[in-house]
Amino acid sequence: MVVTKDMLIGDILDAAPSTAPFFLEMGMHCLGCPSARGESIADACEVHDVDVNVLIEKINKHLSGLE
Repeated sequence: MVVTKDMLIGDILDAAPSTAPFFLEMGMHCLGCPSARGESIADACEVHDVDVNVLIEKINKHLSGLE
């Protein structure tokens, strides 16, 4: 799986629950709420003032180590 900025957070968490700490680290502490799960990574990063490219790189690096 390769994560992109347009993917929904809920879809990523369903496919790879081990990515949750990356979202928590950026200040997104409501991962279970419907609005958070329906946001794209890009939208969440904008709201939380996080560089989307840095987050995607971290998540994809993590996921590549799992496969």
